Amino acid sequence: MKKNKIKIAVVGIGNCASSLVQGLTYYKSAKENDKIFGLMHTNFGGYTIADIEVVVAFDVNTTKVGKDLADAIYAHPNNTAVFAEVKKTGVIVQNAQVLDGIGEYVKDVIKISDKKIADPLKVLKDSGATILVNYLPVGSQKAVEYWADICLKAKVGMVNCMPVFITTDKVWSKKFVDANIPIVGDDIKAQVGATIVHRVLTNLFLDRGMPIDRTYQLNVGGNTDFQNMLERKRLKSKEISKTQSVTSQIGLHGESIKPENVHIGPSDYVPWMKDNKVAFMRIESRHFGDVPMHIEVRLSVEDSPNSAGVVIDAIRCCRLALDNSIGGPLVEPSSYFMKSPPKQYTDTVAREKVEEFIERYRK
Repeated sequence: MKKNKIKIAVVGIGNCASSLVQGLTYYKSAKENDKIFGLMHTNFGGYTIADIEVVVAFDVNTTKVGKDLADAIYAHPNNTAVFAEVKKTGVIVQNAQVLDGIGEYVKDVIKISDKKIADPLKVLKDSGATILVNYLPVGSQKAVEYWADICLKAKVGMVNCMPVFITTDKVWSKKFVDANIPIVGDDIKAQVGATIVHRVLTNLFLDRGMPIDRTYQLNVGGNTDFQNMLERKRLKSKEISKTQSVTSQIGLHGESIKPENVHIGPSDYVPWMKDNKVAFMRIESRHFGDVPMHIEVRLSVEDSPNSAGVVIDAIRCCRLALDNSIGGPLVEPSSYFMKSPPKQYTDTVAREKVEEFIERYRK
């Protein structure tokens, strides 16, 4: 049976969306036996990267609204690495409701479009999109909930890449279950980013019988995500998401750590760094005999490409759920791809569960 394209909608055409769209071009000719760095499998349950097509996009910035997606992904203030030249797509970026999507520190960077806002429900249905990828800024609680509601009404699956809690919220989770609409969330984990490295190191210490006495993770970068997170009140959900992603691993080992001994979160915005992120991590512990030791790590990554492949796998899991009429939060994919899933596992166990998910629901 010939499979259909995975038609997706993207909300928020920033750096992450740019890397995703560039990746769809960069790997469009990849064969099923090719190795693509950043994907679990080139053929994922019967779907390849070439099967994914962006059919509609939404933003609020004058530099992007009304433009072809191929131009919008490179428009100011986007500043991520360019690794593919995307040809005209025919997808014109639609204007959308701002709600709480624009924070205090980026309001002078992003000029809000005055173009007419079309009914997003109609736009989604007319486009044939089956999955919506949410790339809204950190702190956009009302805006993310608005788009979650649109997904439910349009019967469209959702991949929630941001730290607004939908899959772990009892009310929203039930809405997706009742509507039989799949959602993967919340807050995307990068391929090899600060969170995954911190989790792996935490498990290494605990597996070797060494306690986590104190730990921190500090992140700096130069994209609008970091600029937006200078506003502390918008940062709360991000800090919760990153912190519980790491401390959950301590709990899985039957251990605990006092809140005052953990600090995990973004710390500053350095404009010239652009989309490069640098993370500093420290874990303090004790050897045999209570002899103290510590480890410090410095990680430097291009932030947006680091998560694009993970999003592609999340999209394909969401599509497999749609193909098999599976609704609600997808626990296994969320546990591996997201920082704040409905249920936490170690990453090794989470990957095994995703492999089982693929085999169970493959085309």
